[in-house]
Amino acid sequence: MDLDVLQVKNISKQYGTKEHTVQALKNVTFSVSQGEFVAVVGTSGSGKSTLLHLIGGLDVPTKGDIYIRSHHMAGLNRKELTIFRRRNIGFVFQNYSLMPVLNVYDNVALPVSFDKGRHVDHHWIAKLLKELGLWDKRNRYPQELSGGQQQRAALARALANKPAMILADEPTGNLDSKTTIEVTGLLRNSSRKYNQTIIMVTHNESLAQNCDRILQIEDGMLQPEKKDKDDLSGQLETGKEGVWL
Repeated sequence: MDLDVLQVKNISKQYGTKEHTVQALKNVTFSVSQGEFVAVVGTSGSGKSTLLHLIGGLDVPTKGDIYIRSHHMAGLNRKELTIFRRRNIGFVFQNYSLMPVLNVYDNVALPVSFDKGRHVDHHWIAKLLKELGLWDKRNRYPQELSGGQQQRAALARALANKPAMILADEPTGNLDSKTTIEVTGLLRNSSRKYNQTIIMVTHNESLAQNCDRILQIEDGMLQPEKKDKDDLSGQLETGKEGVWL
């Protein structure tokens, strides 16, 4: 059995004051194995984005524990967390978040360049760019690329450090249907070819159905996983009580 890359244990997250408290997450527990491609779905305000931020070390839980590659996130100080996050977590955002003053190659190499303790593996970066169809665009700047090409560059950047996992927040939200299919295939191929763990927030039904597992969050609580993913069919567009985001 594959080892668990991620363990989330009884995570809760509260915002606000004692008088006005918002319970974003309530006792969420699950694990993710190496190489799994997991979709996180839920209605607007359900807590799915909060969960992604906690896993990524961008926020801290009110209670509970998160382990990535057996490292206890709460046990790391700020500097240690920054280094750990840089080396173990790749991020893919809806708006790509590419640096406009850097070309494609330098954008992809940026996370490794930030890490003074690591050597930039130019052979690996070149391989990623070639496999993602961006080698001939390596000297172009983000504004010279299509949306799909920018998202491919963002995926290559996320893979540059060979992270424990990739966290993708609505990675196809700004893309047309044809490019969405293309990016979906790239994510799937990355999971399979590199045994890469991917956790993705999405509202896209076909994209979620193509994942290995679907985690459904409602009112801050993780719902029991359904063995048959078709049980969720038709819910991803409208949800039970709102619109999926």
